[in-house]
Amino acid sequence: MEWMLALLLGYVLGSVPFGLLLTRLTGAGDLRAIGSGNIGATNVLRTGRKGLAAATLLLDMGKGLLAVLLARQWFPDAAGLAGIGALFGHCFPAWLHFRGGKGVATLMGVSLGLAWPVGIAYAVTWISMLAVTRISSLAGMTAAVVAPLAALATGHVDHALVLALLAVLVLILHRANIARLRAGTEPRVGSPS
Repeated sequence: MEWMLALLLGYVLGSVPFGLLLTRLTGAGDLRAIGSGNIGATNVLRTGRKGLAAATLLLDMGKGLLAVLLARQWFPDAAGLAGIGALFGHCFPAWLHFRGGKGVATLMGVSLGLAWPVGIAYAVTWISMLAVTRISSLAGMTAAVVAPLAALATGHVDHALVLALLAVLVLILHRANIARLRAGTEPRVGSPS
């Protein structure tokens, strides 16, 4: 029962569409009709509002972190399931017809909640790749793949499987980005498309 509650807790927290809510509240329009149609921070940045994009990033990360921390408090053996729930909630929110974001920021929060050294490795990888390539999708996918490896390297073996499964989900959700990366047409941060 605790496992189900942890999963549900994570899903409910993860499914709050902060990017969509912030853009609507500030008059930036329906985020799903802008750029990629995604509800994450990268698409919020396409509205031209950097502050909103930063807020979306932090809030999406925060909901993943909060889900894991609350589960650790209430359901100590099911924190990983709360993390899974949070990522699925973000990517497949019921109230948006299961069309959400791609989970990069939320997975960073989950990683940080499960083991802070893993979260730090995730953040450093993401920021470094973004600084070098200016390709958001590549930075996010690389960070997602690094998370389970960092869990193994830092002795948090118990979290490596959950993080590996979540990394696979992030990669699957980025399959169109992967195709554009292979074709050399993936947009860079700051480009209009």
